[in-house]
Amino acid sequence: MTGTVAREIETLLQEAFAPTRLEVINDSARHHGHAGDDGSGESHFTVVIESAAFAGQNRLQRQRLVNRALGDIPGNRVHALAIRAFAPGEAAA
Repeated sequence: MTGTVAREIETLLQEAFAPTRLEVINDSARHHGHAGDDGSGESHFTVVIESAAFAGQNRLQRQRLVNRALGDIPGNRVHALAIRAFAPGEAAA
């Protein structure tokens, strides 16, 4: 079952970018007991997103766009967020 924070991340990114690919991966279990683990089970995430909105943007610009779309989630409600953002046709390695 997907947690409430994961669902909120997915909804916000769908609305902001109309992605052709979106994966919200909960990495929290791998960080259990480490810094930033608040016990909620939703403290660490990886987002893989492909959207035309990222065409012509560098990696930092893409990460800023994603963070802006997520509002107070990164750094406040989620301890760690890894972002892999791509434009269609780019390799999503």
